[in-house]
Amino acid sequence: MSIVEKALRKFQADRQTLRTQRSEGQHLPPVVGQVVERAEPPVSPPRAAEHPIPIARPQKVVHIDRDLLRRAGLLPPESQEHELADQYRVIKRPLIQHAFERHSQASNAGPPQLIMMASALPGDGKTFTCINLSLSMSLEKDYSVLLVDADVAKPHISRVFGVENEPGLLDVVTDPSLPIESVILPTDVPRLQIIPAGRRSETATELLASRRHREIVNRLAELNPRGLVLFDSPPILLTSEARTLAGLVGQIVVVVRAGVTPQQALKDTIAILGPDRHISLVLNQAEIGGPMSYYYGGSRYGYAHPPADDSNAAR
Repeated sequence: MSIVEKALRKFQADRQTLRTQRSEGQHLPPVVGQVVERAEPPVSPPRAAEHPIPIARPQKVVHIDRDLLRRAGLLPPESQEHELADQYRVIKRPLIQHAFERHSQASNAGPPQLIMMASALPGDGKTFTCINLSLSMSLEKDYSVLLVDADVAKPHISRVFGVENEPGLLDVVTDPSLPIESVILPTDVPRLQIIPAGRRSETATELLASRRHREIVNRLAELNPRGLVLFDSPPILLTSEARTLAGLVGQIVVVVRAGVTPQQALKDTIAILGPDRHISLVLNQAEIGGPMSYYYGGSRYGYAHPPADDSNAAR
């Protein structure tokens, strides 16, 4: 028998063996380079809820230029930095304590870690207070701070930090497919992040009054169980956006400029915010006397000795 005939018979014998094994239900191990039909049914593709699509987070890191902030009048001069830092420690402590207290939340208030920075009128020092308070809170080792530019008409926070052209709050409210996490910008200050105001819209008032905006604000409270969220808002008496936001947060800080904010304007602001709200007052540019002068009564705090060049004014 020739070598070719022997090889052919061996091939035929192997094929017969393979047929016999398949008919008897024997499972053969897979062979490299060979497609083997699987006996079990194909696995269904995973559901989206089990494997959510990863959220694309911004790669940009915002640089906090303290010298630029000083020149803009949004940080105190270096000679007064230590004194003002001590005063902001006094201001922030009750806010942080209330944010994480175990207490029953009022039905008309949002989560207490959501803090709205407000004023009755422009020029009271709200943005100055918001920036310095957020920087002071970022020093806390157990908490993080998210600064949200919710003053969509005049986004001072976005401009001063150079993120006015970045996607932000209004973009997420407008586009339901855009998660709020995708517009949170990290900074080079540990534990401090920023959400810009986003692209301007003629219907900003309606957008901020929408259910979508409420869902976003509630989502911000859920992102970090040890996170504080500060909203820089428009003046209460001039815009309806601020009044809408006030109904979503758990704490409201009203900045009052000593000798400038009319008493009636402050009364009207408190009346608009409504009863049973956790409202704190920060007295800006107050000449009370003493190196660490402040007054504390209920929810009211104040700090003294502003810079002589009026650098505490809102920009």
